Amino acid sequence: MKVTNKQIINVFWKHVRKYPVVTAMLLTGTFSVYTVEIITPWFYKKFFDTLAAPIANGADILVHTLFIIIALELLAWLIYRLNAVGLVRLETRVIADLNETSFNYLIGHSYSFFTNSFAGSLVRKVNRLSRAFEEVADQVQFSLIPLIVTVVGILIGVSFRSIVLTATLGVWVIIFLTANYFFARWKQPYEIAKSMKDTEATGVLADAIGNSTTIKLFTGHEHEKQRYHNIIEEWRKVYSFTWNISEIAYGVQSLLMIAIEFIMLYIAIKLWRVGILTVGDFVLIQIYIIRLMRQLWDFGRILRRFYMAFADAAEMVEILELPHEIKDRKTAKELAVRQGKIEFNNVDFGFHQTRKVLNRFNLVIQPGERVALVGPSGAGKSTITHLLFRFFEIDAGHILIDGQDISKVTQKSLRDQIALVPQEPILFHRTLLDNIRYGQRGASDAEVVEAAKKAHCHDFINELPFGYDTYVGERGIKLSGGERQRVAIARAILKNAPILVLDEATSSLDSESEALIQDALRELMKGKTVIVIAHRLSTILSMDRIIVIENGKVIDMGTHQELLNRQGIYKKLWEIQAGGFLP
Repeated sequence: MKVTNKQIINVFWKHVRKYPVVTAMLLTGTFSVYTVEIITPWFYKKFFDTLAAPIANGADILVHTLFIIIALELLAWLIYRLNAVGLVRLETRVIADLNETSFNYLIGHSYSFFTNSFAGSLVRKVNRLSRAFEEVADQVQFSLIPLIVTVVGILIGVSFRSIVLTATLGVWVIIFLTANYFFARWKQPYEIAKSMKDTEATGVLADAIGNSTTIKLFTGHEHEKQRYHNIIEEWRKVYSFTWNISEIAYGVQSLLMIAIEFIMLYIAIKLWRVGILTVGDFVLIQIYIIRLMRQLWDFGRILRRFYMAFADAAEMVEILELPHEIKDRKTAKELAVRQGKIEFNNVDFGFHQTRKVLNRFNLVIQPGERVALVGPSGAGKSTITHLLFRFFEIDAGHILIDGQDISKVTQKSLRDQIALVPQEPILFHRTLLDNIRYGQRGASDAEVVEAAKKAHCHDFINELPFGYDTYVGERGIKLSGGERQRVAIARAILKNAPILVLDEATSSLDSESEALIQDALRELMKGKTVIVIAHRLSTILSMDRIIVIENGKVIDMGTHQELLNRQGIYKKLWEIQAGGFLP
C-alpha cells in the first residue's frame, strides 16, 4: 500500500489540532516577526535618504529613525523568542502523542504481522515518524511561513517604488520556485529509496545482533560481515546519488541568484538616472534582495527536507493506515467461561491458498479434560492453539468455548481466559517480579512469591544478588532455559485461567527440575481444561485423551495404552522415541 503525502499530513494535523491555542499563537507570532522584517527596511531607506539630502533637522530625524529601527528589531526578537518557547511546548507534546499512537496501533497488529517484521525495523519506523514531524514543524515555523511572508511582503514593498522592478522580481521568483518544486518532486522517489535502504540496513543489523550466539556457533562472522557490507554499499550508492544531484541543484540556484541581483541593480540604476529612485531606494532594494535570497536559497532545501521527512514518515504511516487483521466485532461481547468446553467445528485454515493446515478439522474437548495433541512436524498442532487464541482468522467453520463463538467475543476477554506456557518462553527485560506478575498485573508481592514457589523457581531467585528485583536481560537471556521455563510456569500459575495450554512446558528442564515441575503442573491443571502440545511423548502418559493429528485432521484418539494397542502413527512415534532411550 503506497502512502501519499496527504495521508502523512493528515496524521500530523490530527495530532497538532489537539492544541489549537498554542498552534494559533505560533502562526500569528511567526507572521508578525517576518512582517516586521519587511517594514524595517523602509526606515533604512528613510535614514539614507536623509543622509543623502541634508536638511536643517536631519540629525534629529536620523536619531529618531534609528530608535524606530532598534525598537522594531527588539520587537521581532521578543516575538521570535516567545515563539521558540511555544514551539518547544507544541512539538514535545505532539511527538509524545505520535509515539503513543504508533505504539498503541502497532501493538494491536496481528501475530502474523510481527512474525513477518523485524523488531529493529519497527522500532526505527516509530522513531522516524516522530522525527519526521519535528522536521516538518521546524520547516513550517522557521522556513515555509517566513518564505511566504518575505516573498509576498517584498513584492508588495517594491511595487510602491517601481512596477518594472516588481514584475522583474515576480517573474524570477516564479521561475525559481517552480524549478525547485519540480526538482524536489523528481528527487522524492530517491529519498524514499534511501529511507527504505536505511530501514533494511537497520533490520539486518538488529537480526545479526539478536543472533550473535548463532553467528559465533556457526562461524558466520565473515558471511554476516559481507551481508551487512552489501546492504550498506547499496545504501551508500543511493545516498551518494541524492547528495550529488542536490549539489547540482545548489549550483544552478546560485547562478539564478547572481543573475537577479545584477538585473535588479541594473534596472535600479536606470530608474535612478531619471530621478524615479533615490539612494535610499538602493538600500531598500539591496536589503530586500539579501533577505529574499536568504529565504529562497533555502527553498530547495525546505522542499527536500519536507520530502525527506515524508519519506521517513511514510513507512510508519503505512502501518497506521494498514487495518488490523484481527478485529473485535462492534457487537463483540465478553467471553464468560463457566465450564471450559472447547469445540472445533469443521475448521478450515491455511497460511496460503495453496497450503491448507487444517481441513474440516473437528474436535471436542470436554470441561476439565486434559488432552494432548501429537503428530508429526507440520501436522498443525501449534496452529490449533494459535487459532484458539485467535491469532489468525479461520477460513471456515467455528471455534466455540462453552458454546460461544470466539470470533464474536472480545480478544481481551478470550485471552484472559487462557494461560499459555510456551516451549520457548520469552521474558521482558524487566525484573523477575514484573515478569511473573505479568500473569496477573494486580497481584501482590506475596501472591507472586507463592506462584514462584509452586513453579519451583523461588529458590534460584533467592540465590540471585537482587532476588526478585533482578533484571533478566533482553528476552530473558540472563537466565538458563530451565529457569526461563519455570518463570513462565509461575506466570501461568498466577494467571489461574480456566483453560491452560502447555507447549511442551518441561522441554528445557533437567530431570530433577522436570520432576518438580510435573508436580506443579499437576496441581495447576486441577479443575482446568488442558491442551498439551506434545513433542516428547513420555510427558503425556497421564493425559485423559491423546489426539493424533496428521495433515490437519484427527486420525486417531484414545489413552496412551489404547493407542499403543493399535497399529498407527502414535505407536510408531512411541517406538521411535522410546527406542532412543534403550541401551
